[in-house]
Amino acid sequence: MRIRDWDINLKIRLGGEAAFNVIFWTFFPFLSIYFTAAFGKGWTGVLLVLSQLLSVLANLVGGYCADRFGRKRMMVIAAGGQALGYGLFAIAASPWVDLPMAGFASFTLASLFGSLYWPASQAMVADVVNEKDQSNVFAIFYTAANMAVVVGPLLGSLLYSDNPYAVLGVAAAVCAALTLVMSRRLGETRPAIVAERHRTKDGTPWYGFITAQLRDYRVIATDRVFLLFSIAGVLLAQTFMQLDLLFPVFLKETVAQTTIFSFRDWDLTMTGQQLFGLIVSENGLFVAIFTVIVTKWMATYRDRYVFIGGALFYAAGMMLFSSMSTFWGFTAAIAVFTLAELMSAGPQQAFIARLAPEEMRGQYFAAASLRFTLGRTIAPMSIPLTGWIGFQWTFALLALLAVLSAGIYNVMFNRLEEPPRKTEAA
Repeated sequence: MRIRDWDINLKIRLGGEAAFNVIFWTFFPFLSIYFTAAFGKGWTGVLLVLSQLLSVLANLVGGYCADRFGRKRMMVIAAGGQALGYGLFAIAASPWVDLPMAGFASFTLASLFGSLYWPASQAMVADVVNEKDQSNVFAIFYTAANMAVVVGPLLGSLLYSDNPYAVLGVAAAVCAALTLVMSRRLGETRPAIVAERHRTKDGTPWYGFITAQLRDYRVIATDRVFLLFSIAGVLLAQTFMQLDLLFPVFLKETVAQTTIFSFRDWDLTMTGQQLFGLIVSENGLFVAIFTVIVTKWMATYRDRYVFIGGALFYAAGMMLFSSMSTFWGFTAAIAVFTLAELMSAGPQQAFIARLAPEEMRGQYFAAASLRFTLGRTIAPMSIPLTGWIGFQWTFALLALLAVLSAGIYNVMFNRLEEPPRKTEAA
C-alpha cells in the first residue's frame, strides 16, 4: 500500500509525528543527565520509576478512552497536553527560573499525555487500513520513528546542552501545531459498533476498565511456558532499556573528550555527552538499515537459538560498552547491542502469536506487554546502583541478568518441547 493511497488521517499523522519525534529525540536521551545533575543518582532513579508507573496507568486509561470517547478527541487532547507539559518544562529549565523539580513534574505530565496518545493512534490505523496492509503501514511509521532516532540525538548533542529550554520550547510549539492541525483536519475513525457498545456500558464503574485489563494478565499464572517467557523478558528488558538511562550518564562521567577523526593537525573531538548523541544515532541507523536483513536471517534458525543468542549478545554488548573509552570502541559495542535488539524484536512477537490459542490471542499479547511494563519500571534503578557499586559492577550485573534470561529461555524451550504426558486413562 503506497503512501499516496493512505487515508488523509494517516498522512497528517505521519508528517506531524515525524517532526515531533525528531524534536523529542533531540532532548530525551539527555534527560537522565539533566536529572542526575539536579537530584543525584539515587533520587533520579526513584523519580523515573514513579514517572513510569504513572505512564503505565495512563496507557490503560488511554486504551479505554480511545474506545469510549473516540480516536480523534483523545489524540487532540493528548497532543495539547504534551504541548503544555513541554512548555512548562522549557520554562522550568530556563536560566531565569531553573526549577528542576518543576521540570520533572512537567516532563511527567507530558509523558502521561504521550501515553494517552499512542493507544488512540494505533487504533486509528486498524480503523482505516485493511488487515492485509496494516503491517506495511505500521512498518512505515516504525521506519520514520527510527530515522528520527538517527537525526534527533545528533541535533541534541550540538544544541541541547547549551540551550535545553530552547529545544523544549520548540517541542512544545511542534506539539501545539500538531494539535491545531489534527483538530481541524483529522476525521473520527472509531467504528460505530465500538461507540454503541460503550454507550450501553454507561453504568459501569469508572475503575471497571482497569480491573478488566489487569485480569488479562492471569494467563501468565496458568501457562508455565508463557510465565517463563515473561520472566526472561523482564530480565532482558533491564539491558536494552539502559540505552536512554545508564548509557548517557556513563559516557558523561567517564569520557571527558574523545577523538572521532583526525588528519594531520586537524581532528574532530566530542565530549561524552555529545558522543552519546552520536551513539544513539548509530543505533537508530543500524535498526533502520538492518531490520529486514536480520529478521530474514533469524528465520533460518530455531527460536531456541535465536532467543538464547539474542540474550547472550545483549550481555556481550553491555560488557563491551562498559570497557570501551574511544568512539570506535563504543561503535563496536553498540553494533553488538543493536544486533541483539534486532534478533529479539520480530521473532518474539511471532512466538507469542504461535503460543497463544486463537480465542485468547488478544489476552496473550496484552499479558506479553507486561515484560516491558515491569522492565521499564525497574530499569531506572540502574542509575542509583552506580552510586553504590560503581559503573563496572552495574554493567556486569546487567550482563548477568541477560545471561540468566538466556538460561530461562533454555528451560522454557525444554518445557515447550516435552512430549505430552500420557494420562492413566490413555
